[in-house]
Amino acid sequence: MKNYLIVGASSGIGKSLANKLAKSGHQVFGTYNENQVEAESSNISYSHLNVMDDDLDLNFLPEKLDGVAYCPGSINLKPFARIKPEAFVEDFNLQVVGAVKVLQAVASRLKASENASVVLFSTVAVQLGFNFHTQVAASKGAIEGLTRSLAAEWAPTIRVNAIAPSITDTPLASKLLGSDEKKEANAQRHPLKKIGSPEDIAEMATFLLSDQSSWMSGQVLHVDGGMSSIK
Repeated sequence: MKNYLIVGASSGIGKSLANKLAKSGHQVFGTYNENQVEAESSNISYSHLNVMDDDLDLNFLPEKLDGVAYCPGSINLKPFARIKPEAFVEDFNLQVVGAVKVLQAVASRLKASENASVVLFSTVAVQLGFNFHTQVAASKGAIEGLTRSLAAEWAPTIRVNAIAPSITDTPLASKLLGSDEKKEANAQRHPLKKIGSPEDIAEMATFLLSDQSSWMSGQVLHVDGGMSSIK
């Protein structure tokens, strides 16, 4: 049994990942901010955490962590001319600074493990230029830089990888997938002709957190229906 911290485990990918790890017999410490949920397993405990706070209270965690997945994010798609600079800062604070604060706070717990792993989340939009994606791609581009640099600094004791999905059917993407017509239109944009599910991404995150990926670090893995590599 291993100990995992899943930040943002109340819905979407984070919730799916927490349940998957718990079903495998691991102890999961999940966090929520606004949407408190009931644990679906005795192996999951939920605690409130607002990553935007200056001081994070992580006293609910054990002395050793075997892995961390940082799942909070946002999808704000607007023409560049309509985005206020403050909006870029808000996204950066949530998606990058929040991850930095959490990882700095739990570094000693990760180092107590024999083979700890960190999973962060980017987006296919970092490598492919999409209209109206400047706000989300800017923050997620920083996540990819953080992934590679931190992987170098924390090697060999802690591995750091990222997943770059395409659009996934989660509450976060509900505005973009709010009807069957929108879901089908988005599915047709992908070579595999479907949109991703939280389980698709959670499967990869589970692999990266496990010892099965023990020779992988500093990678940004695309789970995107083939969008980034197939025309």
